[in-house]
Amino acid sequence: MSVQTPTTLRPPLHRVSRTAIWYWTVRACLGWLVFIGGQVAWMVADGGDQRTLRISALGFTAVLAAAHLIVMPRWRYHVHRWETTPEAVYTLSGWFKQEWRIAPVSRIQTVDSERGPLEQLFKLADVTVTTASAAGPIKIGGLDRATADRIVHELTASAQATAGDAT
Repeated sequence: MSVQTPTTLRPPLHRVSRTAIWYWTVRACLGWLVFIGGQVAWMVADGGDQRTLRISALGFTAVLAAAHLIVMPRWRYHVHRWETTPEAVYTLSGWFKQEWRIAPVSRIQTVDSERGPLEQLFKLADVTVTTASAAGPIKIGGLDRATADRIVHELTASAQATAGDAT
């Protein structure tokens, strides 16, 4: 009879790809461009008496966007971590709201890899580990493609080799 040591919540060892910093920056920049574009369109379409106020609001938005684009991606890079072991999958993610997650391999139901158009451009991929947890799947984002493929292969093999029904 083997004694199983409990899986503990601890900081994962691996960082995501450094390229994720650029991916998060570009993704956030696209959102800010839409917002700023709306402000500019409103200012041009309604040229009334409030022009100074609208220009000030646009300037404030530009400063806020620049601060967000400088701080957020680097902060996320320093927080986001992941690790897989034969016993569990560990993740730490977020930037304002940070979340530590752990999933025992025996609870894994599916392992998926996803690459959106922007992620493909940056040669990145996400891995989603679905378990029976009410908290939802565990996502490891910002991985380079080779690492994501390796994780999917390893976790799938580990889950198949682990006794249990993953519920």
